[in-house]
Amino acid sequence: MIGTFGGALEARKIDASNGRLRAEVRGEIESDQGVLVIRRVHVHYFLDAAEQVRETVERVHRVYADKCPVYKTLRPAFEITSDFELTGATATEGTQ
Repeated sequence: MIGTFGGALEARKIDASNGRLRAEVRGEIESDQGVLVIRRVHVHYFLDAAEQVRETVERVHRVYADKCPVYKTLRPAFEITSDFELTGATATEGTQ
């Protein structure tokens, strides 16, 4: 997912290379008749970018998952959400 998001940002001239785009992933696991099952995964992206690109990043974030092979493969099995944070800016988060 990070590759698809980063590629979409790069296509819009937002540098996501060399560690500028990072992700922290949290999964929630539940027991289903004694078997551990992934139920939800949340991806929190950190992007080192200026506040001026926020609108473009928000647009990309809203649509990138629909073009992501990993998301399209795993989404039928469990819920996947993501948000982003612009680091180095006075940023709050965008959510999906």
